[in-house]
Amino acid sequence: MKVSVIGVGYVGLVSGTCFSEMGNDVICVDIDAERIQSLKQGIIPIYEPGLEKMVLENYHKGTLNFTTNIKEALEKSDICFIAVGTPMGEDGSADLQYVLSVARSIGEHMTHHMYVIDKSTVPVGTAYLVKDVIQSVLDSKKSNLTFDVISNPEFLKEGNAIVDFMRPDRVVIGAENEKSFQIMHELYEPFIHRTNSFITMDIKSAEITKYAANALLATKISFMNELANICEKVGADINQVRNGVGSDTRIGYSFIYAGCGYGGSCFPKDIQALVKTAKDVGYNPRILNAIEAVNFDQKRVIVNKVIDRFGKNLQGRTFGLWGLSFKPETNDMRESTSIVVVNELTSMGAKIKAYDPKAINEAKNFYLKDNKNIEYVESKYDALAGCDAMILLTEWKEFRSPDFDEIGYRLNNKIIFDGRNQYNKEKLADKGFEYFQIGVGI
Repeated sequence: MKVSVIGVGYVGLVSGTCFSEMGNDVICVDIDAERIQSLKQGIIPIYEPGLEKMVLENYHKGTLNFTTNIKEALEKSDICFIAVGTPMGEDGSADLQYVLSVARSIGEHMTHHMYVIDKSTVPVGTAYLVKDVIQSVLDSKKSNLTFDVISNPEFLKEGNAIVDFMRPDRVVIGAENEKSFQIMHELYEPFIHRTNSFITMDIKSAEITKYAANALLATKISFMNELANICEKVGADINQVRNGVGSDTRIGYSFIYAGCGYGGSCFPKDIQALVKTAKDVGYNPRILNAIEAVNFDQKRVIVNKVIDRFGKNLQGRTFGLWGLSFKPETNDMRESTSIVVVNELTSMGAKIKAYDPKAINEAKNFYLKDNKNIEYVESKYDALAGCDAMILLTEWKEFRSPDFDEIGYRLNNKIIFDGRNQYNKEKLADKGFEYFQIGVGI
């Protein structure tokens, strides 16, 4: 099939690449000429396991191409995915300016019937806004061209996006007619032919499904983090509690690990957008508001533990930081707990030595570029040399089984603040460490 994808950010690039992997002719479009040129040279703007190899292979085969020319892309495709950003506005709503700008361009340049698919995460009713914009442009040109707008939300986990796309749990399609469902089934059939995961529904239900999924996952995280804080107060261990509740098949073990807060491009933004949607129709979403409030406080739990141990005056103190990205297997630092921890500790006079396998450039060039009290190093042990304590914020695999004798040798004090509960407290106690976890009472 002939497919165009507008927007080569995380969702657009992964989607376009995976479609091309299945033999479709895909053209990815972006207004950022530098990014398009970099992609043509094999330079991938994001870190995602397996993505670079797949992009390069399909680009050289000719099934995947990149351009800034949307007119050219639309002329050569029958299916057009809108995969541009929907950043959070000041009031929590999703900013649709880029989506609607693409819709106008589609109306201006389409030359035959198009299937226009919203792949971006967008609030309820967006598909009809896109439809109105395209139709108004066609009307202004007195054009008789026809099109269909479809909702196809993405469910990609950063760090596992290729696997998620190639072997999806489900493909959700919202459309207005059977032909649209048939076209989308034909496109996705190679990905789902061994499963029964093609789910069809009306457009508005499809739009809200993505928000509902992320909100429910965030609920599990914030619930366990709140429970962890209670465990600390009463002297219980959230790790044991997790094993107890997770064994219930109605609950399961996924997303019930206590930690120092969630981040990323989806959960914070999507929950705020869903809150805004609810308030716009006169409903007060009490649970959704609480999810975000708990997470806001949870990002400061490690800071509070450092203050309890060292006091509020951190002048002369240096902390070795393991992990900057909001989760492992990605260089994404959007809404990362590390931003909060670094900025708050340095505001109290501390210095930070930081290591992350993939996110150092993002921290250095964007998220923490104005912070002069952070030093970036090239190995996890170098980040600990001469430091007063170690802080772990991201559970990268290389952090799971470290040499604790080396850690103790590098640190001034054998102190670890673990924001992801990675280690065995009895083992560390035997080695003479002070070990501070999330949700474990002393």
